[in-house]
Amino acid sequence: MVNFIEKFGGWWLDLLVSLGNATLFLAQMLSSLPSLLKRPSLLVKEMYSTGVMTLSIILVSGLFVGMVLALQGYNILIDFGQENRTGTLVALTLVRELGPVVTGLLFAGRAGSAMTAEIGLMKATEQLSGLEMMAVDPFKRVFAPRFVAGCLSLPMLAAMFSAVGAFGGYLLTVLVLGVDSSAYWSLMQLSVSFTADVCNGLIKGAVFGFVVTWIAIYQGAECIPTSEGVSSATTRTVVYSSLAILALDFLLTAVMF
Repeated sequence: MVNFIEKFGGWWLDLLVSLGNATLFLAQMLSSLPSLLKRPSLLVKEMYSTGVMTLSIILVSGLFVGMVLALQGYNILIDFGQENRTGTLVALTLVRELGPVVTGLLFAGRAGSAMTAEIGLMKATEQLSGLEMMAVDPFKRVFAPRFVAGCLSLPMLAAMFSAVGAFGGYLLTVLVLGVDSSAYWSLMQLSVSFTADVCNGLIKGAVFGFVVTWIAIYQGAECIPTSEGVSSATTRTVVYSSLAILALDFLLTAVMF
């Protein structure tokens, strides 16, 4: 029993130490953000690597998710004679929940893991130490551009996911199932509020982008500088980011809706 209490207490102490180190790391990274004003090209490069290179999987996934939602929603609503409301169901589900959440999970799996692996390899090959020896701050040159790029990219990717998903629902509902096109779009426009639905979805995307990018950069910077250490850090990034997204989604939904 004593050994169990010692291990349990040690686990909590390690967790608190890790959270404290991560918070200090975040504070130092945030203090380095003004340096991007002098070199905006760094941000543009990371926006391309983080956002544009993730766009293809987001668009394809959004299209099929929208079609699946439309098919399931149509099969449910037709029993009540409300199949014209399929567009409303698809849009609200995507904008409020699935758009930000699925985009965040895909972003963590693709961009977050790549970010951790890249920074981890830079640490393993002593590139970060080399920058410090040349009086170049890694927080300003490496970490801050990636952090801002992740925070900006995820909300935009979530918006594109929802838009493509709504279009995928249109393709299936109108062209395949025969629902009236005007009813699909008009009822969607009447039911979806920009401030209550779209803006809240974008806020979720921004929060997810902040947390996922923070986790990815921190895990890469603090990983053990070996091939096994980089691999473990990449795995932790995906796991921690996924759990954080699902937990934050519940909290944000409870507050917003």
